[in-house]
Order: sequence, then C-alpha cells, then structure tokens
Amino acid sequence: MAERVPNYRFATPEPDHIMLSIRGDAKTSMAVTWRTDRSVGSGFVRFWERGSDVVRDVAAQTRVFTSDVNSSHIHTAFLTGLKPGARYEYTCGDRKRRSGVFSFMTEAADGGVFSFLLISDHQKDNDHYNPDYRPFGERLKRILARHPEVRFLLTAGDNTNCGQHEIQWNAMFEGLEGVIESLPYMMCCGNHDNRGFRQYFPTEQERYYAEPAEFFNEQLLLSYPQNGPEGWRPENYSFDYGDAHFTVYGVNEPALVNRWSMEDLDRSDRTWKIGVYHFPIYPSIPEGHNFDAYPMMRPCVERQDLMFAGHEHNFARTFPMRHENMYDRPSEGTIHYMLGNSNQNPPGSASMQKVWHAAFQPQQEKVSMFALVQVEKQRLKITGFFDDGRIVDELIVDKARDCIYPPALAPVYDTTRLCFKGHDMGLAAVAAPPRQKDGVWCIPFGTFAAFCGGTVLRTAQSFTVRFFRHEATYTLGSDRVQTDRGEIAMELPAWRGDAAQIYIPVSAACQPFDMDWTYSERNHLINIQNEDEGKPAPEA
Repeated sequence: MAERVPNYRFATPEPDHIMLSIRGDAKTSMAVTWRTDRSVGSGFVRFWERGSDVVRDVAAQTRVFTSDVNSSHIHTAFLTGLKPGARYEYTCGDRKRRSGVFSFMTEAADGGVFSFLLISDHQKDNDHYNPDYRPFGERLKRILARHPEVRFLLTAGDNTNCGQHEIQWNAMFEGLEGVIESLPYMMCCGNHDNRGFRQYFPTEQERYYAEPAEFFNEQLLLSYPQNGPEGWRPENYSFDYGDAHFTVYGVNEPALVNRWSMEDLDRSDRTWKIGVYHFPIYPSIPEGHNFDAYPMMRPCVERQDLMFAGHEHNFARTFPMRHENMYDRPSEGTIHYMLGNSNQNPPGSASMQKVWHAAFQPQQEKVSMFALVQVEKQRLKITGFFDDGRIVDELIVDKARDCIYPPALAPVYDTTRLCFKGHDMGLAAVAAPPRQKDGVWCIPFGTFAAFCGGTVLRTAQSFTVRFFRHEATYTLGSDRVQTDRGEIAMELPAWRGDAAQIYIPVSAACQPFDMDWTYSERNHLINIQNEDEGKPAPEA
C-alpha cells in the first residue's frame, strides 16, 4: 500500500486565508489579513467606497509565520478613515498577484440595532491526512444567506481540531472561503486550538497544550486588538460594537486574565457586557467541572451580562448566576449560554440537564447549531437553531423591564437539596436530605457516594466509601475518619439522621476525595464537585 501524503495546502504566491477582523473602531476601520509564501515580501490592500471612484492603497505589515511543517508570510493591513454605515470593496495582494474583489460594511454611525452569528466547536478531523471544512463552510453560507443582517461572526472556540499543526488551520481557512473575506471573523481560542502532538503522523502521540497558544497567536497577532494581557495576546482581547462590549477569553492563565478583564471592564461604558470563554462555567456533561476558570475568573465573569461558551458540543443555558446562586432577573446575575457544536460533531459524553440549566438540548443528533444574536439598546434576543431549521432556544433579555422571556424561575427549595456537579440526587436523597447540626451542614455521605457511582460497604455502626481511587471509613459516634492517606478529624462526630442514615459534615466527606462544596443560600442547595473527570462505577 502506498504511503499516504497529507494535504498540507501550503502557501503559494497567490493571496489566500483572506480574513476580515475588528481591531479598532468598527465604524471607521477594518483589518484585512491574508497569507502568501515567503517569495512575496510585501503587500497592500486597495479599497474604495462602493459607488465611488476614489481609490486608496494601504500597505500591509508582513510577518513570518513558522509552523510545524512550513514557513509563510502573514500580511495584515489596517483600513482607517472609513465612513460609518458604508459598504466598501477591496482587493489584497502585491503588484503582481491580487485577490478577487470583496466587500464589507462598517458599523452604523449610531450603533443602533445589530446582529452577529455565534458558532462553536466547528473543528473537524474527518480524515487525519486531509481534514475537510468545506461542508461546514457551505452550511454557514446557507445560514448567512437567510440572515443578511449579520455583521460579524463570533466563535466560542475549537475553531480547529489541533491548532498546533498547520494542516488544520489551512483546512479551516479553506473551508471558510467565501465567508470571512466579507464578514469579520472574531475567534475565541479553545483547548483544541492550542492542542498539539509531538508526533502527528502517521499517528498522534504525546499530546500537549501550548501555553501561550502559539499558532493561534502568531497567525492572528495583528488581526485582533492588542489590548489583552501582555504575553497572552491575542488569545485574550476585547472589542466594541454598537452598545456592546465583547471580552474574548483564552483558556490559559485565568488569574492574570481576570485582573486584565476587570480593568478592561472598568473602562467600558457600553450597556451590554458580553463575554466568550470556551469552557462552560456551569457544565452539562456528567463529569464536567469549572475548575479551569473558577474561582480565579469569578470576579470578571460575574461582571458580564452574558457568557457564551462551547466545549461540550451540546446546548445549555443557565438561570442568571451569581456566587453559585440561581436567580430570575438579568440584573441579578450572569446568563451562561453554551452553544452546541456547529459542525455536526455530536458530544462525546452523555450530556444532561443540571439543576442550574433553564434550557437544554443534548444535540446527540448529527446536526449543526448556530445562534443569531440581535442587540438593541436595552434588549437582546438570541435564537439558537439547528441547520435543518429547527429552533432549539429563544431568549429575550430586557434590561429596561429587568426580565427574561420566556419566563424561567430558578428553583427555591423548601428542603435543602444535595447535588454532585449539578446532578440533583432526586429519589436517592428524598428521605435523607442535608441537615444542619450545631451550625454544621451534614449529609448522608454513604447514600451520596452510591448515587455518584462510588462503592459503599456498610455495617450497623459504620460505612466505607471507595470513590475516585481513594477510600475512607466513617464510624457512628466518632469524629475521626480513617482514610488511605491517614486519619483526619471531623468538625463533629458522625450521627444517626433521617432514614437511619449515618450523617457526617460535608467537609469531612469532601476532604478524603479532593472535593469541595458550595452552599446556595437563595436556592437551598449544596453542590459538591471535584476536578476529576473520571466516571466512577461501583466495584463488582
């Protein structure tokens, strides 16, 4: 059998990877980026207002991009002095080789009403040697033909499958030809965008994640605003459009990113604060957690009106959230909107609705999801839909009336509930809910661990839990816990509670298994979680 040859789609002297992006004032400027091989040492954009015979040339800044397999030139030109609300036409290249003619619209003078299209997780690895993003591009073109009001594309990350390998970027840019030359393409960096392998062919070996996201940053350095934290640009950046301020978060250095974002948000006077971060803060997959961002990014995240996310390849939307509490009104918290995948990539884990989700769709079908977002001065509407036309979700956030439509009231329980990573224990805990004793929250941990898939060995006076590769034994009347890592003390002795269950302090349940917990005072809810993404199953 002949050895397979990867389809690298290397650069040539002809301009390709032509992409618009917002880097300055969207009313009066636009950035144009393209690629050539190293034989082309410079380039320029020629542009004019449609209908005008006044033509301007703007020289590009040219940089060398060296990948895992090749070296090319990235050219970026900044078009300034544009008229608000006007359509411009342009070509790019050098004196010998020019692109075709493309056009774009600047932002309206008064900002006004505008729409953008949200996409996420459109990475593709259908063929390791020849990834093909063209079907995605065709679906995207059909969506945009139905929505000519869209002014830019915003992604929630995982734009490529392995962003540390040029073959993926080249396939993605090829798939988006005919789209991103005319609409600004504002990418969020996902974990796949900074993922690579020490050996990529013929099989992937020694996976790693680049910090910073080298290939993302090197290719797009001049395309996006240079206002992110130094050393982590442009995987972090922010921009304005209309009356909205957009913060695009990378997946690295969350504490540093939080400090940058807080200062950036302090400078913004826009009505709407919209963030996009690849990992969901309130996940839906059973093993999901938010340790990637919380608690480090809690201050900046909770300054946003909405947080868009991806990663899990299914759709979920939360109630307004603040400090783990669920609320009803948009002024009370941040709405987290997790878009399902946009390139027929069904989730790899069995997603499910959790207690904090006001809306949910598992997207197990082989369909693509998009979200059309319309922003007004005091009203924002999101329509999430599949590429086959079915509506997944409709949401209106009205700041003037401080309401959400359709109404969805967050649960407020009369008896405190117990959850693991957002899973309500339901029937397993109805007869034995959490209780306070001497001001300490206690739970029937044996019942909890069994519900989560741990192994529980019971006697009349004690129980032993095997959970996430650790073991702990709790004895009635004792304030000591015997674990595989030594003895620990509890806040109070184990006691007999509801349904004859042995109750222990929540903290003593968490410590041996590297878990933590939060109490939602408004909703009367205890949630336990850890960052282990394993799926525990009872021992045979």
